[in-house]
Formats: sequence, structure tokens, C-alpha cells
Amino acid sequence: MRLISWLVKLLVLIFLLAGIQSLWTNVRSGNLMPSWLNGEDKTETMHTIVLQEITAMGKLELVKYNFKDVVEEEIVKMWLPNAKAVLIVQGEAIGCVDLTKIVIADISSDDETLVVHMPDPELCVFKIDHSKSKVYNTEYAFNEEGKLVQEAYKQAEKQIQKSALDMGILDQTRENAKKILTPVLEKASGKKVLLKFPMNTKIEKLR
Repeated sequence: MRLISWLVKLLVLIFLLAGIQSLWTNVRSGNLMPSWLNGEDKTETMHTIVLQEITAMGKLELVKYNFKDVVEEEIVKMWLPNAKAVLIVQGEAIGCVDLTKIVIADISSDDETLVVHMPDPELCVFKIDHSKSKVYNTEYAFNEEGKLVQEAYKQAEKQIQKSALDMGILDQTRENAKKILTPVLEKASGKKVLLKFPMNTKIEKLR
């Protein structure tokens, strides 16, 4: 019996000490209620990150166009009112040059001049910025609203690509490459640098 009584007293002492320690911790943190009494749940987060792929990036971004578009998408119906959606879309297009395409044979030099044959400029990015885009209005969409919005974004992205090309983003990329890279290469080589891009003039076939 004495042994049981001693064990009970020991357990009470352990719980008492634990309670005092918990109370002191909460007092220091400004919370008088211990965590096991205030009913608050604790959140624990675990991460398992797996590196799937490493990609070498050699595309030099040289110009960016920002676009804002008001897109009206419509589903034409035979009997019911047409489903419509109006979106205010913002997006961007980026012109770049892929420097990984340059090989040793593309570089030649003499005593005074360094000539680099550059690859064609590319439209490397054209995308919608969904954080700055929104659905302005929908009419008679009902359960087709998701389909309307998705198709509107798809068409807006295509329009960004087309508009960027029509506005000469590739020509601007070419010019910016010369402005940015030429002085850097001249300083590094100590020679006059000439960047040459492929001729893209289309020759019509003779009939």
C-alpha cells in the first residue's frame, strides 16, 4: 500500500511540475491559458521535395510587351439566349535569343573585328497574367461559365502571341540584342564586334 501511495504522490508531483512549467511558458508568451486547455489546434507541416529535372537556361530575354485586352466570348445557341462572358485580361509577351544555339563555327575574328552569327530571335513567352485578369460579366452562362471563361483565356493568349508578332517584337529583340551584347563583347574582347542575324526575307516563288 505504501508503494502504491508513493507512486500516486510521484505522479501527482510530475503533473504538478509539468503544469507549473506550462503555466510559466504561457505567462512569458502572454497567454495565461496552457495550450492543452485553450482548445487551440496546432498545425504541423511536412514537406517532401523531389528534384525532378535540371534545365540549362540560355535564353536571353531582351524585350517584354505588356497587353491589356477586353475579351468577349459567346456560345451561339439555336433556341436559348446566347451565353456570353466578358473578361478583362492582362498578359505579356517576351522576345529572347537562345544563346545555347551559338557554336564555335558561328564565331570568327581577325585582328580588329569579332563577328558572331546569332540565332533567330524568338517569342519565348506569351501568357496570361491570371492574377491581374478577371471575369467582368457573364450572361446566360449558367453551367457553361467555366467553359466560356476557359475558352476566352485561350483565345486571349493566342491574340497576345499574334499581336506581339504583328507589332514587331522579333525586330525589337534583334535590335536590343545588338544594343546590349555589342558593348559587352567589345569590352571583353577588345575588338569591334559585329552581330549578324539570319536574313528572314521571303522570296516568292516564280510562277
